[in-house]
Amino acid sequence: MTRIKICGLTREADIEAAVAAGADAIGFVFYAKSPRAVTPERARALARLLPPFVTPVGLFVNATDAELRAGFDALPNMLVQFHGDETPSDCDRIHRPYLRAARMAPGVDLLDFAARFSNAQAILLDAHVDGYGGGGKVFDWSLIPPSARFPVVLSGGLNAANVADGIARVRPWAVDVSSGVEVSSGLKSADLIHEFCNAVRLADERTDAELTR
Repeated sequence: MTRIKICGLTREADIEAAVAAGADAIGFVFYAKSPRAVTPERARALARLLPPFVTPVGLFVNATDAELRAGFDALPNMLVQFHGDETPSDCDRIHRPYLRAARMAPGVDLLDFAARFSNAQAILLDAHVDGYGGGGKVFDWSLIPPSARFPVVLSGGLNAANVADGIARVRPWAVDVSSGVEVSSGLKSADLIHEFCNAVRLADERTDAELTR
């Protein structure tokens, strides 16, 4: 089963929609320059709406120790997502499970990147754009080497229309969506969230059917 992460949520209604649609993880952006940024206090309030087994994920970009501590204080059980220029030692210093984002572009050696971040629970693949984050852009999935054997979280420009193709071609452990379920920057749509999650489940059913033929 492909896990689903809905990222960049800022409102109670969006949390409720994501949970109702069957999301496995909810992403809170602790990066002040993002239009989807929330404070640790706001994230704590939103996370209270999460039922058991829906994981809060805290996204950080080149965060200071103080910023990380504030996030941990607000969400003690969160999974950390490093989305900046962090080194392996920067990530390992938290002594917690984490995801490491890779900005995909021609010339990126993903196998070497994954080897350097071998302590990451998964490598999140996003488009390479100016600044940080994928900017709602799809990267060239052929850049993912067939020999990759580590857990992959596919991100970057996903939506209900293209996620099935991504699952069929990449076979990721999880998919991550943000702008693909928005009606405007930072404003999520319950309908789009449900459409995205339904598209993932249908893609999984097709994959299962192909494997059992």
